[in-house]
Amino acid sequence: QVQLVESGGGLVHPGGSQRLSCAASRNIFGITVISSNDLGWYRQAPGNQRELVAAISPDGSTDYTDSVKGRFTISRDNAKTMVYLQLTKLNPEDTAVYSCNAVPYTDHYWGRGTQVTVSS
Repeated sequence: QVQLVESGGGLVHPGGSQRLSCAASRNIFGITVISSNDLGWYRQAPGNQRELVAAISPDGSTDYTDSVKGRFTISRDNAKTMVYLQLTKLNPEDTAVYSCNAVPYTDHYWGRGTQVTVSS
């Protein structure tokens, strides 16, 4: 079984930064998911559909949705079965629950996510 556990969210002022972490189970399943799949960070704001904001391939290639390009950075550490999302220059429109998953996502990988609230 694979569990993905997100952490690092919180309340941040506009213009601020936050680093999110996603920890996968440190078993053969988690290791396989982290090392072999495209991985992504998704977010869902109240009333909105979930959107993929950043993705990273097994070889480290990255892609971002236009609204976060130049502000967010996704990275991965296969040995630690971790995926990270560095958020910078945050604005209130970035307020959402952020979750990690494979790309495309797998329903039973969803964790609880971590809330990021950008407010003054």
